[in-house]
Amino acid sequence: MHNDTIVALATPSGSGAIAVIRLSGDDAIAIASQNFKSVSNKVLKQQSTHTIHLGHIVDGERTIDEVLVSIFKNPNSYTGEDVIEISCHGSSYIQQEIIQLFLRQGCRMATAGEFTLRAFLNGKLDLSQAEAVADLISSDNEASHQIAMQQMRGGFSSEIAKLREELLNFASLIELELDFAEEDVEFADRKQFKELIERINFVLKRLIDSFAVGNVIKNGIPVAIVGEPNVGKSTLLNALLNEDRAIVSEIAGTTRDTIEDEISIGGIGFRFIDTAGIRETQDIVESIGIKKTFEKIEQSQVVIYLFDAQMNIKNLEAVRVEIEKIRNKHPQKPLLIIANKIDTLDDIQLAEINASIPDVSLLSAKTGFGVEQLTNSLLNLINTGALRNNETIVTNTRHYDALLKAFEEIQKVQHGLETGLSGDLLAIDIRQALYHFGEITGEITNDDLLGNIFANFCIGK
Repeated sequence: MHNDTIVALATPSGSGAIAVIRLSGDDAIAIASQNFKSVSNKVLKQQSTHTIHLGHIVDGERTIDEVLVSIFKNPNSYTGEDVIEISCHGSSYIQQEIIQLFLRQGCRMATAGEFTLRAFLNGKLDLSQAEAVADLISSDNEASHQIAMQQMRGGFSSEIAKLREELLNFASLIELELDFAEEDVEFADRKQFKELIERINFVLKRLIDSFAVGNVIKNGIPVAIVGEPNVGKSTLLNALLNEDRAIVSEIAGTTRDTIEDEISIGGIGFRFIDTAGIRETQDIVESIGIKKTFEKIEQSQVVIYLFDAQMNIKNLEAVRVEIEKIRNKHPQKPLLIIANKIDTLDDIQLAEINASIPDVSLLSAKTGFGVEQLTNSLLNLINTGALRNNETIVTNTRHYDALLKAFEEIQKVQHGLETGLSGDLLAIDIRQALYHFGEITGEITNDDLLGNIFANFCIGK
């Protein structure tokens, strides 16, 4: 039911300086008018759209709060319906009193994402733009914010919509050919059609490949810090985070479990995982932690191998063996090799480490030397060229799945063109590709799909 009037708190729950309560629906302005007394005796229903009015929310003779009321009349509102936004004082009591008052006046509590759902149903946003709203709210670094903004502006959906429109035009011509099958006419220029399919293939492949970057940017790039016990993994984590997040002790095996925390470096979110030290142990609890270390290496995008420069200076061969083990087991993962505790060594010893272990970086987690170089190295590993060029990056798993299915159907169309497949069979594959394009932007939807998407939104958005 989307013609009733809904209400919800649009700002986070709890006490604050102000809170915003949002109403949307046919009766939003009328309901707000019944309980609003303007300081200048204005009648809310008679005021223009996109205006703000000072007054009081009242319940009969009782004044609940002094507020500002913003009016947005359809269709020029976020939802495409009449919308009222009430800025009240941020007391939890006041928020609930106002919401309960409007519920008694005939409003219904909004469900998660219902304001944005109405925006989609009323044609204010397509489905991929609506999903970008949730991504924008949850973005916590520059890169994820930039991707969400680009998608919300329609960059991704406009690219898909343009391809879909061109494909639809050719599909119409091929369908028309079927009506004149006996006359053996060809309305769709096969050469142009092949060129279009090749272009669609190229764009789909680029979008699908971008998901590998987009997904980790959206969720934070996991970086596992591994090494033997007591080499300074926890101290490094604390230096990166600039706080005492992990326990630091001279006792080997202090970290019995993985510790995770996230920071933003150069606008990219990195999720650092401080793991239990890798060694042979009889301690059952520590051995469980070591097992988790190997699991975290599997899940990480980048591995930092840390070794104690002071302890290993006389046995650098053992360090090389451990590095080779990680490289052989995870050949595709970027590996940063860090010699820690270099503040305890002289220049000759440092030169020996550099000569013995290629690509090693020198660091003192205790003093902070080399931490900036490490963060720069991490940034260099991440391909942010697409971000700098403002290219479309796919971050949504649902979009990725639909793109894969569309790509599969386009491959069938391409094969059909190359082998001279009949128009009726070509049309089937084209229709399937169009269906998957439509799934992304919302031309093709069902209640279950919409329910799953908007259930992940916060109430009031």
